[in-house]
Amino acid sequence: MTQDITVGYKQLCDEAEAEIETLTPEEAIEMARRDNVVMVDIRDVRELHHMGRVPGSFHCPRGMVEFWIDPESPYHKEIFSEDQAFIFHCAGGLRSALATQVAQRMGLKPVYNMGGGFGAWKKAGGEVEDYEK
Repeated sequence: MTQDITVGYKQLCDEAEAEIETLTPEEAIEMARRDNVVMVDIRDVRELHHMGRVPGSFHCPRGMVEFWIDPESPYHKEIFSEDQAFIFHCAGGLRSALATQVAQRMGLKPVYNMGGGFGAWKKAGGEVEDYEK
């Protein structure tokens, strides 16, 4: 029996992007200079090792977003309880659109998606460092 997928990733991403605020890479670069802004990198750890990361960014794998944000979760990360703005990004901007939508629905604010992801960050001249952990 084959599956009957009725909603694809493009529709999910389009719906997410309609609900969230997406920053240009240039806007994200400017905001990232502020002390009250956290860049949240949701890429897989292998992507960080291969491509590097935004200096000072917080790595939160996409599969843990809901669990790390929720203070009731045993996996909660305190950074998500701080009075900060959060800019989510992935490699190209789609996974982070979904993560931003979820974070916003959960009540995290302010929260933004970085359009174009890490690739656009680099292309816009954003600083990059090696990932070591």
